[in-house]
Amino acid sequence: MSLPIRMAGPSIPDRRVIRTHMYVGTLSFDLLLGDVRSLKEKRSVVRPIVAELQRKFAVSAAEVDHMDLYRRAGIGLAMVSGDAGHLTDVLDRCERMVAGRPEVELLSVRRRFHGEDD
Repeated sequence: MSLPIRMAGPSIPDRRVIRTHMYVGTLSFDLLLGDVRSLKEKRSVVRPIVAELQRKFAVSAAEVDHMDLYRRAGIGLAMVSGDAGHLTDVLDRCERMVAGRPEVELLSVRRRFHGEDD
């Protein structure tokens, strides 16, 4: 009678803990629009800003506030990254891009940063 052959190999699984980090950053912009006289004109100003944020910086962005006011706009954006430094850099660049747009006046910016300790 023959016994079953056991293959040599690790009998204890590798239990190293690999810790990953996730950081979430958000920006909320309150904007005053320049020479805008209708909601249709407002859309023609806000949509390109949202599209440029999405295209250039790979963030999620949308108009989120002041939907019924044609001279005000609220734009929100969010980004997730495994590197806090990269996330901060991208949020800084997004803020500079919006502040540099001549057709809008940046009234306020609110930044939120959620790290692993939250």
